[in-house]
Amino acid sequence: MPIKNYTTKISVERTLGEIHGNLAVHGARKVMFDYDDTGKIEAVCFSVMTPNGECGYRLPANVDATHRVLHEQGVKCDREQAARVAWRIVKDWVDAQLAILETEMVSFDEIFLPYMIADRNGATLYQLYCDNRLELGAGGETF
Repeated sequence: MPIKNYTTKISVERTLGEIHGNLAVHGARKVMFDYDDTGKIEAVCFSVMTPNGECGYRLPANVDATHRVLHEQGVKCDREQAARVAWRIVKDWVDAQLAILETEMVSFDEIFLPYMIADRNGATLYQLYCDNRLELGAGGETF
């Protein structure tokens, strides 16, 4: 079976509005969008006040990967459909994460930690980790 939302007709703009609204309800202080050189949306960026002060986050959608996976699954679609699917999946993930937040099982910064903007160039904590620019210790410890 193809990935979630593969038949969606909901526009990227509507989905981004829903993400924006949900983030605002849950304390986002600023919300903006990053676009590529062709005017296509790449990421939702937002800030939230945390116990450690105001933190910025960058939440991307990888439309090219979504497009490739849909084709591998035998779904005929163009890049616009892949964008609708990718952003719908991001919206569903954000909705689920914020629902967990509402239960008070986790904090906002705990949920979005990989997406926290961690340097002056806008790299996220996850990107710094992938670039081996974090000092996390030896790891591999057992409990």
